[in-house]
Amino acid sequence: MPPPPQRSASPSQPSGKGEVSDLKLQLRQLAGIRAPGTDDGKRDLFKKVISYMTIGIDVSSVFSEMVMCSATSDIVLKKMCYLYVGNYAKHNPDLALLTINFLQRDCKDEDPMIRGLALRSLCSLRVANLVEYLVGPLGSGLKDSNSYVRMVASVGVLKLYHISVSTCLDADFPATLKHLMLNDPDAQVVANCLSALQEIWSLEASKSEEAAREREDLLSKQIIYYLLNRIREFNEWAQCTVLEVVSKYVPAESNEIFDMMDLLEDRLQHANGAVVLATIKLFLQLTLSMTDVHQQVYERIKAPLLTLVSSGSPEQSYAVLSHLHLLVTRAPFIFSSDYKHFYCQYNEPFYVKKLKLDMLTAVANESNTYEIVSELCEYAANVDISIARESIRAVGKIALQQYDVNAIVDRLLQFLEMEKDHVTAETLVLVKDLLRKYPQWSHDCIAVVGNISSNNVQEPKAKAALIWMLGEYAQDMQDAPYILEDLAENWDEEYSAEVRLHLLTAVMKCFMRRPPETQKALGAALAAGLADFHQDVHDRALFYYRLLQHNVTVSEQVVNPPKQAVSVFADTQSNEIKDRIFDEFNSLSVIYQKPSYMFTDKEHRGPFAFSEELGNLSIGTESANAVASVQLVEANDKDLLLSTSEKEEIKSTNNNGSAYSDRAYDGSISGTTSQSQLDLVSLDHTSQQNVQTDSMAIDDLLGLGMSITPTPAPLKLNAKASLDPSSFQQKWRQLPIAVSQEISVGRQGAAALTTPQNLIRHMQTHSIHCIASGGQPPNLKFFFFAQKAEDSSNYLVECIINLSTCKAQLKVKADDQSTSNAFSSIFQSAMSKFGLP
Repeated sequence: MPPPPQRSASPSQPSGKGEVSDLKLQLRQLAGIRAPGTDDGKRDLFKKVISYMTIGIDVSSVFSEMVMCSATSDIVLKKMCYLYVGNYAKHNPDLALLTINFLQRDCKDEDPMIRGLALRSLCSLRVANLVEYLVGPLGSGLKDSNSYVRMVASVGVLKLYHISVSTCLDADFPATLKHLMLNDPDAQVVANCLSALQEIWSLEASKSEEAAREREDLLSKQIIYYLLNRIREFNEWAQCTVLEVVSKYVPAESNEIFDMMDLLEDRLQHANGAVVLATIKLFLQLTLSMTDVHQQVYERIKAPLLTLVSSGSPEQSYAVLSHLHLLVTRAPFIFSSDYKHFYCQYNEPFYVKKLKLDMLTAVANESNTYEIVSELCEYAANVDISIARESIRAVGKIALQQYDVNAIVDRLLQFLEMEKDHVTAETLVLVKDLLRKYPQWSHDCIAVVGNISSNNVQEPKAKAALIWMLGEYAQDMQDAPYILEDLAENWDEEYSAEVRLHLLTAVMKCFMRRPPETQKALGAALAAGLADFHQDVHDRALFYYRLLQHNVTVSEQVVNPPKQAVSVFADTQSNEIKDRIFDEFNSLSVIYQKPSYMFTDKEHRGPFAFSEELGNLSIGTESANAVASVQLVEANDKDLLLSTSEKEEIKSTNNNGSAYSDRAYDGSISGTTSQSQLDLVSLDHTSQQNVQTDSMAIDDLLGLGMSITPTPAPLKLNAKASLDPSSFQQKWRQLPIAVSQEISVGRQGAAALTTPQNLIRHMQTHSIHCIASGGQPPNLKFFFFAQKAEDSSNYLVECIINLSTCKAQLKVKADDQSTSNAFSSIFQSAMSKFGLP
């Protein structure tokens, strides 16, 4: 049998440990040879070196051989050598010194391309000890006869500034750059000088008055007009730079504004979208104080923007649409007649279609609503479920912002007859919001909603909306008490806390209107709610129970007071935020739909948010304290992007602030209340006898029997508990969150956390062990575990401590959910003692 054919080794995959040594030997053999054809052999070797370097193999050992082989006139070899040198010089300053001689020699080469490449590589070494060797070549480069060399030298000055500020300023390079900017015939050199000067004087302005004056001088009328008159000579990048500088100039009179706009009129027709957007930003800012002209600018820029949307790539279309959306929110009437440009095309990606749906929502008015809603209704039957959902939401948003909603309500109710789960779910949520704003449509909506079976609605938000309507309009829906009763009896099947919370409130509302029919449903709901492990659900059930004990009339006033129609929903973005975004036109703020300070300034960043997964954490022994990679999110900013229902869901699932655990209730067991239980549930100061009578009356009315459970034994933890990291990770992924709450950390405890090991040792004394830790001040993160002494049930804790606010966010997961609150109390007690003498 013949041997299998041998595959040739890939140039990017070394065949063995001696491959780099072989390369070094071959390079050394070719270093002193200048015979014809030698450069071809060097190219192959250089390619191997660069490929190894690219995939992370250390080839720094061939540094001297690469430098010796650089003595060639082959421009390709020069480029590869410079790339290699630039990669290793920064981390090996001693090796970088070997390159100075040949780089300085190349800076004087006859070929301007080699001069420019050598100068760029010399400035890219970024070794502070070698700055003295940069001054001479840079000075010569700025005066070079070739524009490419001057262009590289102008950027090199900025690199030198970042390496050594004093060296750059002492050599008076900024003045040379300014002279070049105003006199150089090459437009790219002018643009590079402008960018370098902007950055240098902006950084220096806070240090000296002279630098501040120089920065202001860049915005003088002379320089601005000089740049504008040459703008057609610049490339696209340089034009955007110039337009950004011009946007900071304040014209002295209106004639200047019109002259500048006339000069830049043709830039609106540019093929590059960045140039068009930069020009539009300038036009909008120049005319901001001139109302009539500002509106004319909107009319003028409309056509170029719509052209860019239809002619560019999906990514460009999205960026332009984002800016159009911002403009539409400020002047919707300008774009109302062009709504057909925002119809979705079949081949567009989802993110573009979604933004177009937002555009259709924004431009909808009395004259075009019918056509827009008709188009959106077509999308509701789309095979793409995401687009179908977004189109239904768009119809709902239009309904909420229009006064004449007859036809729109009819269309929404027709969606309920499509018998598609996702369509029904989205429609129910929108009908709920519609009834909150237009209660007069309750008769028509309830007539259709009443025919929907709750068993056919599975999505939590949709089911919560249906339950809300059952409670709010119980008097108009004949079967409402019985539907609620069926839901209450199947309480355990409702996994969403949002649904359970809505069900408690709906049953209470229905009971106030139709007491006899809802009596059984209310008893079942309160019994299940009082026994619920979710703290918010438990607290709300206990609150309603105590209200009924206190006074039924007061309960009705609390649960079902007279309501006014909602005029504005909380998820509407404020005008102040929109104005801040408009001021940052042609930036990422428009794409993100929030001002830049919300995602750049550290003081506006929210607390650390860590992933549920532990893949980014280093897990080790109990004494390990590995730093984890973390991600920052803006808690306040995220709130701006959430819908009302989403905010309610977050509140219902995260704000488990109560730290106590109440007694259990069991509707199937009858009994009498003890004196201590009566003290717990009573709200007034009447005699204990009256309280007991009222309590028993409520229990009898609702069919609630209060089981007298013995006081549970205190929870004991295993001091020698052990848990390996893989088991911890697996359990953390599988177990649900049992307790989530915020606690306070004492000032002494926060001060002691300068050494996180102090907290780890302290918690160990309370039989709570740390398996991983991470983060950086002021935010620290710990993962703890503990085990019950009796049956080795595990408790897992994620603790995120903010040292600046002295607050800690706790998440507890437990094998035994019933004892999670007891463990949480032990954990909080241990934390409260941390740092105390």
